[in-house]
Amino acid sequence: MPTSPDVFIKHPEVPVTSIDAISSDTDISRSDSRVSPPDRRPIPPPPPRTRPTSSSSTNAVAQSDVEPCTMVIRPWIDPLVDDDGHDPRSRYVEQFWLGVLGPTATWILRRLVAGLERHPDGYQLDLALTAKTMGLSYTAGRSSPFAKALQRCTMFGLAHQTSDGLAVRRRIPPVAHRHLRRMPPVVQSAHDDWERSSITIDSLSRAHRIALAMLESGDDLAVIEHQLVAVGIDDLTAAEVADNAARL
Repeated sequence: MPTSPDVFIKHPEVPVTSIDAISSDTDISRSDSRVSPPDRRPIPPPPPRTRPTSSSSTNAVAQSDVEPCTMVIRPWIDPLVDDDGHDPRSRYVEQFWLGVLGPTATWILRRLVAGLERHPDGYQLDLALTAKTMGLSYTAGRSSPFAKALQRCTMFGLAHQTSDGLAVRRRIPPVAHRHLRRMPPVVQSAHDDWERSSITIDSLSRAHRIALAMLESGDDLAVIEHQLVAVGIDDLTAAEVADNAARL
């Protein structure tokens, strides 16, 4: 049997590519399909914080020392109370007003009235210095003990605010009954005895002679009433004589 000649079948040529080439083409296509993010400008850093230097704080303290907080104190003109009222340093104020005002407001009121005796038309009061001399703290505003005591003087009608300070009573009116009702019974009873007591001519003359002798010997007006009571003069007579001596 004759052998058939070798038949060669020709297949179409298929391009052969390497694996490296395929992977490189794939990477290129993927990189082309990515969307690049938009350009963002860098955010500038915040400015550095600076602390006040010691010189600036020193200047602020020095300025506060140069410009103290002050107010003007003027007399509160009230003819009715000025004629029949009590001296703020009297025993009446100590016995009956002290429990209403409180000790701090009572002492401040005495200081203010003493300043009006030296300056009848009014004077300028250094608040910080006055508070310090009385052993009190003072800060700007209404929260310090000194400021609260001034508010109590205004609250109970012994001073009222003006455009640049306070107008202060030089004489203190009798304690109102609504305030006395809050006091202990012993204080209420003592106030009733004070109002019912009367002054006799003999006791008034004796008290005047003793008061004149005290003044001639150099005693202070502020202690005349207490000394009269100490030698046996009744409270009402001693208060009347001491008030007359202060008006001389």
